[in-house]
Amino acid sequence: MISTIALFIASAAVIYFACEYFVNGVEWVGHRLELGATAVGTVLAAFGTALPESAVTFMAVVFGTTPDQKDIGVGAAMGGPLVLSTLAYAVVGLALLRLQKRRAGAADDSCIRADQQRLARDQGWFMAIFAFKVGLGLLAFAWKPWLGILFLAAYALYVKRELSAEETCSEADILEPLKFRPRDAEPSMAWACLQTVAALVVIAIASRVFVLQIEVLGQLMGATPHVAALLLAPVATELPEIMNAIIWVRQGKERLALANISGAMMIQATIPSAMGIFLTPWLLDGTLIAAGLFTMLSIGVLWLRFRQQTMSLGTLSAVGALYALFAGYIGWHFYV
Repeated sequence: MISTIALFIASAAVIYFACEYFVNGVEWVGHRLELGATAVGTVLAAFGTALPESAVTFMAVVFGTTPDQKDIGVGAAMGGPLVLSTLAYAVVGLALLRLQKRRAGAADDSCIRADQQRLARDQGWFMAIFAFKVGLGLLAFAWKPWLGILFLAAYALYVKRELSAEETCSEADILEPLKFRPRDAEPSMAWACLQTVAALVVIAIASRVFVLQIEVLGQLMGATPHVAALLLAPVATELPEIMNAIIWVRQGKERLALANISGAMMIQATIPSAMGIFLTPWLLDGTLIAAGLFTMLSIGVLWLRFRQQTMSLGTLSAVGALYALFAGYIGWHFYV
């Protein structure tokens, strides 16, 4: 038990410090590619940090030999969006509130320096894709696996739109020195890519250790594989996105933090879902449907407030309560 907790804490610390190198490197890669801050967050950073959770789904649905093992992949594909749409956004809101209190002595509940209309469009895309994904889980028909192609096409279209969008200013232009080359004012693309890839490797290894400790802790608490896949594993695998968000908020770059979460949600709605639809029956039970409904509720709140450009830090922080409610529902459903 003590060794499990020690590895749990140590791997979380390694992920945080590796994320420091990753966000620094990916900003320089985006700078070299002349991308805006939002595209850096939604595409480059999101794709890199989405690898751990996508790997969980891939390993479960491809190499799983029993229905329970394949259910872990489906649970992770449904749990990832739930964690991102609730806990990850709440972390950004709470971090911004804390930062404002520390700097100004009082929180300005209405200050979010981001393109709220663009974030609203992202939530709209996600909501449509996610609703279709949940709907497929309610039906059984022979040619369902072919529909996985639509999810891959949707993500490709999203990436094309993000990379072609113009931005008038970029937080990524305010760059800290590349950590691998701190004395180089203009490090090359090769050095930026090397640091980014090296950080990703460390994040992947540490995330794997973290997930294993989460699974052990889940077993000690009596959680079933289904619950571990839906509640515990997604929290672990989404940790890089959450760490990135904290780092960027600390640097005063909330637009990058929000864009990273938004982009990761699009990946979670498409790529792991496509793998699950290709390789499993993709039929959702009551618990997974409940996860989908809580996710849709959170996204509905985010979409409405971003669309009206009235998103406050209080509202952003409050969506985390939906995850607590879902965890309470799971606890009641399985243990009462």
